[in-house]
Amino acid sequence: MKYLSEWDQWKRYSSKSWKRFLEKAREMTSHLELWREDIRSIEGKFGTGIQSYFSFLRFLVLLNLVIFLIIFLLVLLPILLTEYKITNSSFVLVPSKDKDIQCTIYPISSSGLIYFYSYIVDLLSGTGFLEETCLFYGHYTIDGVKFQNFTYDLPLAYLLSTIAYLTLSLLWIVKRSVEGFKVNLIRSEEHFQSYCNKIFAGWDFCITNRSMADLKHSSLQYELRADLEEERIRQKIAERTSEETIKIYSLRLFLNCIVLAVLGACFYAIYTATIFSQEHMKKEIDKMVFGENLLILYLPSIVITLANFITPMIFARIIQYEDYSPGFEIRLTILRCVFMRLATICVLVFTLGSKITSCDNYSCELCGYNQKLYPCWETQVGQEMYKLMIFDLIIILAVTLFVDFPRNIPSSKGCGPFTNFNTTWDVVPKTVSTFPSSLQSLVHGITSEAFAVPFFMIICLIMFYFIALAGAHKRVVVQLREQLSLESRDKRYLIQKLTEAQREMRNRLD
Repeated sequence: MKYLSEWDQWKRYSSKSWKRFLEKAREMTSHLELWREDIRSIEGKFGTGIQSYFSFLRFLVLLNLVIFLIIFLLVLLPILLTEYKITNSSFVLVPSKDKDIQCTIYPISSSGLIYFYSYIVDLLSGTGFLEETCLFYGHYTIDGVKFQNFTYDLPLAYLLSTIAYLTLSLLWIVKRSVEGFKVNLIRSEEHFQSYCNKIFAGWDFCITNRSMADLKHSSLQYELRADLEEERIRQKIAERTSEETIKIYSLRLFLNCIVLAVLGACFYAIYTATIFSQEHMKKEIDKMVFGENLLILYLPSIVITLANFITPMIFARIIQYEDYSPGFEIRLTILRCVFMRLATICVLVFTLGSKITSCDNYSCELCGYNQKLYPCWETQVGQEMYKLMIFDLIIILAVTLFVDFPRNIPSSKGCGPFTNFNTTWDVVPKTVSTFPSSLQSLVHGITSEAFAVPFFMIICLIMFYFIALAGAHKRVVVQLREQLSLESRDKRYLIQKLTEAQREMRNRLD
């Protein structure tokens, strides 16, 4: 430092101080992590594989919290500020144009005497008084919120909030995946090296707490047991004869056919339950008894929940006979269960869509959907998801991906912020038309095929470049490991020669 100028010394000192500050800040923020001690306890008892699953669940909780904040700030907050007179603002209602009056009919709740249990049904199914709240699409039948200096475009905010949280979810998931890829690339060592690393270099000497040390010890012990079990299975596979190999592959083919049959049966049951529920919900449901009413309302949710509960047990039972390694068993079982959960939602949405767009005795050309039975079909789809969420909270993410975003099946003409648009995306061209001419030309140029095709090709080239770069880095890592292995052999050879020379020298002296 004394050979540097004062300015360089100050920069060096500032850089070191800033790094120390960031390290301390990271250390302090690590204590603010949700369920930090519990997840470390899980890691110590069940290993890093199980711990990573619960870390992923924590990530989903944070992701859903951020999604809620985006929707609340961009969509719900302006409406609440105006509805409760917190700010000097008013709703903007644009009269409907070029629409048949029949398409704008939206009966929300029935009048007259209502049985008490109807309120319980409404609370559990999202109908009645809940249908008018901000939980459902039909509540947002306005075109904007007019403040003192500007008008807040609610349809545009509704669409942009959806794009925003979907984009954020994609980027956040990609970021986590890239971090995991880098870790796996570094840790993709040979099995013998893995044992050595866990035994000789697996301990964290920064651990000073006794309980944390016990958890780290049990975690390493669990990982070693899992590695030894993997090695046992690997040795068993290597010792198989040709007849045994043909037998196990035939058994796996048969068991995978059973898995496909189970999936097909679940999908058909969900489809049948949804059709039955939708048909009977419209047939004098008020005359039914309380239990029968709830059973019909919740029939699709019950079938989906039972399918998601039973199929993992079936898959776990089947995979025991497929004779895979423990690590591959876990990955394959999770893959089958995740596919089952996502596919059930697709079947439910497809069935509801077929009912919404089907007309029995009259044409759907007037409104583009079955206006008589589904005057606000977005809200009724949301009610199905509301009931499904009560049975299974994990469906929330799937509802976001498969129900809210694809609303492009025309939008309903009787409710919602997009009543004056054919599709939800039409609000974007309308907004762009208000821009200056130069900015409009720029936007149209960016969205044209002349820009999209080269951009797609450049993205593909960049992707292929990074794939090739990752492959080159992996080859360099392999070469370095081989060099380390050769150096260790050279050292062992030199030690052996030195020992022999010492032994010969000792024999000569004797």
